Amino acid sequence: MLPKCCAWIAACLLACVPPGVFAQGALPSQPIPVVELNAAAAAALSSLPDAPGMEQTAPPADSGAAAGQSAPPARGQQPKRILGIMPNYRAVSAGQVPPPPTPRQAFKIATQNSFDYSAFVFVGVTSLLAENSNSHKQLGKGVKGFGRYYWRGFLDKTDGNYLVVWALPSVLHEDERYYTKGSGNVLGRAVYAASRIVIARNYQGRNTFNASEIFGRGIAQGVSLSYYPSSDRTAGELASKYGWALGRDALTNTFREFWPDIAAHLHRRRS
Repeated sequence: MLPKCCAWIAACLLACVPPGVFAQGALPSQPIPVVELNAAAAAALSSLPDAPGMEQTAPPADSGAAAGQSAPPARGQQPKRILGIMPNYRAVSAGQVPPPPTPRQAFKIATQNSFDYSAFVFVGVTSLLAENSNSHKQLGKGVKGFGRYYWRGFLDKTDGNYLVVWALPSVLHEDERYYTKGSGNVLGRAVYAASRIVIARNYQGRNTFNASEIFGRGIAQGVSLSYYPSSDRTAGELASKYGWALGRDALTNTFREFWPDIAAHLHRRRS
């Protein structure tokens, strides 16, 4: 192996000598330029294999990326949809303080919440439960009864959204989005989330009484008196529906608050 390597190197060196030198039988009168010799030697050496143990290896790729694993959700990061179904456009991620919504932006959020495909499914479920329990006897049972429950339930949800999310906030300069706390103990975060139905941010970023929520839900229930049966137009029935609407919003805020933690837990279990 060694003689072959020596012969190969000698051939490379001879190739660097200018043509005609050996034909004249004498060494050239001028020394071979060092630059040319160095260039030829470098070209020859570049073709030699690396010495054992000196191979260059690329740094290992990130194992998570190589396996195709997605990054875990950031703490307190709110998605646009929860479980890929429930619209979550009113939620603001923890640590973020966006500018107050314009009336046009608030109108868009109210429209998204009211006419999202999931809204039709949600109203269908609640209407089916109400028809099954015969909540309003005058509305009847069966397919016709379900239809009567459905359009009333959809109108309840829609006019409430536009009053609470767009109309009153635009007049009162209140920000009806939910600002995620994202840290602290479970009880403190749950109390914070539920209390947002009575505490909101104004356009200056300060906490204020959530008049849009409290009065908006009340106005919506007052409007509903015009299209529900006369037997249900009582103070007790009105108070029950009003309390249910506020409680639903409090539960929704609580679910929004803890959803990023639930999503992160599910991500760790999958990975």
